[in-house]
Amino acid sequence: MREAEATTRQRMTDRLRDDPATPSALATEFEVTAGAALRHVEHISQTVAGSDDDEELLVAPPECVECGFSDFDDLLNRPSRCPECKHEGIEEPAFVIDASP
Repeated sequence: MREAEATTRQRMTDRLRDDPATPSALATEFEVTAGAALRHVEHISQTVAGSDDDEELLVAPPECVECGFSDFDDLLNRPSRCPECKHEGIEEPAFVIDASP
């Protein structure tokens, strides 16, 4: 399928097969909001999990830049502050689609 005919979600899926990306990076690259990028990634994770391919969506969790906390409940989210130290400096999660051997 030519890129012009591919949907945003299909192009994001192809992008995540190449390199990891954060919601902000996907938003900028595909000209959507970060929230829309996260919704696309959520659907992509369901599609990848339900496919016959040996692929999986891997998530590097968000992490507090102050205390290093990374045990957030929802990995497909952009938390606004750390539940441990209440600091608002949170590194975004990063996503990549990995083909298992």
